[in-house]
Amino acid sequence: MFTHEDLSALQNRSLKLQGWIRQQTFSPEMEKTLRRFSSWEVSELIFRINQSTFRGKLAADPTLPAGEVEPDGRQRWFSLEEINELRRRLRINKRSLMPARPAGKRAVRAAIANFKGGAGKSTVALHFAHAAALDGYRVLVVDFDPQATLSHSMGLTDVAEDHTVWGIMARDLIRETERMNAGPVGAESGAALPRRHLPAAITELGLGELRITDFIKPTCWSTIDAIPSCANAAFVEFASAQYRHLNPDWSFFAAVSRYLDQIPDDSYDLILFDCPPAIGYQSMNAVFAADVLYVPSGPGYWEYDSTTSFIGQLAEALEDLSHGFDGTLPTGKINLPKAFHDVRFLLTRFEPGNDLHRAMQDAFGKVFGEQLAEHPVELTRAVEQSGRFLSSVYEMDYREMTRETWRRARSTFDQAYEEFRATVIGAWDNMEAEG
Repeated sequence: MFTHEDLSALQNRSLKLQGWIRQQTFSPEMEKTLRRFSSWEVSELIFRINQSTFRGKLAADPTLPAGEVEPDGRQRWFSLEEINELRRRLRINKRSLMPARPAGKRAVRAAIANFKGGAGKSTVALHFAHAAALDGYRVLVVDFDPQATLSHSMGLTDVAEDHTVWGIMARDLIRETERMNAGPVGAESGAALPRRHLPAAITELGLGELRITDFIKPTCWSTIDAIPSCANAAFVEFASAQYRHLNPDWSFFAAVSRYLDQIPDDSYDLILFDCPPAIGYQSMNAVFAADVLYVPSGPGYWEYDSTTSFIGQLAEALEDLSHGFDGTLPTGKINLPKAFHDVRFLLTRFEPGNDLHRAMQDAFGKVFGEQLAEHPVELTRAVEQSGRFLSSVYEMDYREMTRETWRRARSTFDQAYEEFRATVIGAWDNMEAEG
């Protein structure tokens, strides 16, 4: 028989080994660091220019970052900060290397969601964030999943639950309740609205006074910030149900959207959500705040069946929200009824030589048509290894394996990211048309 005391003892045993495990996955100092990138990577894979052209540009302007030369003198290695300075200053045939980004528009918000575990949500979110950063974009990742895989992969391990999505939702409850209580009369009848009373257990936590930036943590990628998650945030579903009981008029599903609205529009270019494997209070916050919905799925029948159920249940949930609140609440920059600028399905763990996988790819294509991403994420040894060590393929040094193995793994994410980037730019175009 196992009681809560036995489970607590198992947790304590695991906590004692966390330090050792972090040393195996990160640096000996238990702090994740970002490697440098070779001149070959910078020129051909990041800037997509000829190596000789890149070397010529560096030689012509000694004020440009020169990187570090490895001991044998064959390669120069550049930090992300140096890469971004080169991107800002270099012109290739009078063409800027800066990524496409319309002026005056807020960041595009993309949710990576499916309620089947193991579909590759965290892997896709991690690789899209890193690919976008190497592309020159400023990224904010929001980890909605209490499993915190994305947070740990970003090197964020010591996180208090107050500074997760739960803290954002609790802060929003306090502020929205105060706003409602400040309203003097009802809209139609003129009668005073009933005051909502929150217990001291919530109001005295100090969450209402937290600043926007208190939830945002830097990562080892200088252009990627994160709102992390942690295992202790798993109780958010229970807490949110209690909060709705305390204030039935609280529009819980718009809490994160209202929070993101307070971030200046030019702070980030892309905001990525890693959603939990369930439709609940956290995942509804994510999909409601999102402009783009990306649904990863493995190439099997049961995964196809689960994806079908997910979009059906999500449709019902969003319909209930639209009818239940009828546009009468403050939802900030997201309107009711909820609409996405685009929805895409992405096959993951795909093996091109597997007949079943190819057959399922055809089936997905017949059902979802143009909404199915053309390039699936292939299962390679390097991809498996990246997941094992909580790193993306972009963080792995190609010298640790054959260059061809690494290049193939990177190529599958590069192609998936290029489609994703086109979707993001399309969303910006629609946002421009709205504005």
